[in-house]
Amino acid sequence: MTRRLVTLFHKEVLDLMRNRAALAPVVIAAAFALLMPFAITILVPAFSHQSLGADSELSSMSKVVGSRTGLGDNARAQLFLFQQFLLVFLLMPITGAMSLAAHAIVGEKQARTLEPLLATPLKTVELLVAKVLGSLVPTLVISAFALGIYFAGIALTADAGVARAMLTLRTFLLVVDVAPLAALVSLQFAVVISARVNDARTAQQFGVLIVLPLTVLLVAQFTGSLWLTNGAIVLIGLVLLLVWVVLTFISVVMFERETILTRWR
Repeated sequence: MTRRLVTLFHKEVLDLMRNRAALAPVVIAAAFALLMPFAITILVPAFSHQSLGADSELSSMSKVVGSRTGLGDNARAQLFLFQQFLLVFLLMPITGAMSLAAHAIVGEKQARTLEPLLATPLKTVELLVAKVLGSLVPTLVISAFALGIYFAGIALTADAGVARAMLTLRTFLLVVDVAPLAALVSLQFAVVISARVNDARTAQQFGVLIVLPLTVLLVAQFTGSLWLTNGAIVLIGLVLLLVWVVLTFISVVMFERETILTRWR
C-alpha cells in the first residue's frame, strides 16, 4: 500500500511541476500573508509617526502575550500583532491549494486519465489520500518558505527582542500542528466533493468552508476577546486529526468507484 501511495503521490507532484501556473494562487496567498502584517505593524506607524505603544487600546490588548517577555509597550504591541497575523498562515495552505485539490478528480476526468487509474489495483483510499497529499505538500513547502521570510523580516524590522519572543511553543504548535491539519481536512473534503460533481468550482466552494471557523478565530483574537493557549491549540489539532480520519473514511464510502465513470459524463 505504501509503495503504491508513494508512486501515485510522485505522479501528482510531477503533474503539478509540469503545470507550474497552478501554483500561482499559492504564491499570491503567500505574498498577501507577508505584506499585510509588515504594512500594518511597521509601515503605518512609520508614516504616521505614531508608535503602536501609544495606542492605549492596542497596548492593553497586547498584554495578553505576557509581561515576562521584558519588552516595552511598542515592542509588545508589535509582538501581539505579529502573533495575530501568524494565524493568516493557517489560511494560506487552504486557500492556496484549494484549486489544486478541486481539480484533482475533475481534472483527471476531463483529461481522460482517471479511467486508467480506476482500472488498476490501486485502492480508493490510496487514490484519495494521494490526491490530497499531492496538493498539500507543495503548498506546505511554499508556506514554510514564506514563514522563513516572515520571521527574517521580523528580525530585521521589528524592535529588539520581538523576533526572539515569537519563537515559542505556541508558534510551533500553530505552524506545525494546526495549519497542516486544517489544510488536510479542507483538501480531503474538496477531493471527495470533486469526485461527485462535474464542476471544480463547486468543489472549491465546499472545501473552503473550513476557512470560516478559522476566520472567526482570527477575528476573535484581533479584537482581544480570545487568545488561544497552548492547550487549546493542541486540542484543536487533535480534533482536526480526528475529523480528517473520519472524513477519509466517508470519502472512500462516497466515492463509489464502480459507478463514478458511468454517472460522470
